[in-house]
Amino acid sequence: MEMTSAWRAARLLFLSLACAVIAGCSGSSGETSAPAETASPPAAAPESSSSHSNRPRVVCLGDSLTAGLGLSSTDQAYPALLEHRLKRAGFDYEVINAGVSGDTSAGGLRRLDWSLQGDVRVLIVALGANDGLRGLPPSELRSNLEAIVAAAQKRNVRVLVLGMEAPPNFGAVYIKEFRAVYTQVAADLDVPLVPFFLEGVAGVGRLNQADGIHPTAEGQQRIADTIWRSLEPLVRARTS
Repeated sequence: MEMTSAWRAARLLFLSLACAVIAGCSGSSGETSAPAETASPPAAAPESSSSHSNRPRVVCLGDSLTAGLGLSSTDQAYPALLEHRLKRAGFDYEVINAGVSGDTSAGGLRRLDWSLQGDVRVLIVALGANDGLRGLPPSELRSNLEAIVAAAQKRNVRVLVLGMEAPPNFGAVYIKEFRAVYTQVAADLDVPLVPFFLEGVAGVGRLNQADGIHPTAEGQQRIADTIWRSLEPLVRARTS
């Protein structure tokens, strides 16, 4: 079977690291952090890319790929870049970086309430990379993502789901079921989906740091560009 471009990129992203990462995990509860991504405890409130707190918000709920692990500043991570993009497009939004390194979809669900503090108009859900690295059941990922999306929708928050690919180590069946989770959640809860938000970044050497898994500043800009194509219509609809 011919591999899709997303699968090829994901394979390049994880192939050299997944075995070592998974070997260092307990694999029992999904709470132990992988060596490639050190978990950080949630702060009292999400980090904002600006000092204002009375503006409508876009919240980016994710892991180290969102937090900007390894970058010289969180201003280089895609949430801050999206805020600049919104401003240039005439939207006075505050974008909250609610990324926690090492987080799984279960962790994102647990901290959802404080992540949705304030006037949140849009929630971007970028979780699942660490679920995949740990080989957690796709059914758990789906349950957590569905709970996150449903809770946000109850608050009248629009949701954008960012898809992720699983590493190749667990076989073709796991990869297929993992990928299908995002499509199913998006379809069942009627939310837009970016199928693989690292498309064009994963596996591209100059767009990733030395660990081969966390994007550079240039890679983060590519991610922001990808997300923007789906975020802009949501913001326009939410503010109309």
